[in-house]
Amino acid sequence: MTQIIVLPHIEICPEGAVIEAKEGESICQNLLDNGIAIEHACEMSCACTTCHVVVREGFDQLEPSDEAEDDLLDKAWGLEPNSRLSCQAVVNKAPLVIEIPRYSINMAKEGKR
Repeated sequence: MTQIIVLPHIEICPEGAVIEAKEGESICQNLLDNGIAIEHACEMSCACTTCHVVVREGFDQLEPSDEAEDDLLDKAWGLEPNSRLSCQAVVNKAPLVIEIPRYSINMAKEGKR
């Protein structure tokens, strides 16, 4: 198994977390399987940006994003060069450090800034 370190998020994961992730599954699925309730409004079908994460370590070890993911990422709140949709980024042998942005596009639209 591969380790994912989740940096603290004030609402979703206040203490941060270290999880043993299953290789071959998405970051999103691994987070959900370990009790970290990351938003995923499109049920992981690559149709929204609510599961956006910033990969602080291990980004270069992930398979590259495809055009559909890149197009959606352009709409993500808080986009950074090492941003990914967690439903599309598949865990491999490389350990990861991820940050869940403070807001998703849904939260920003709802005025929860």
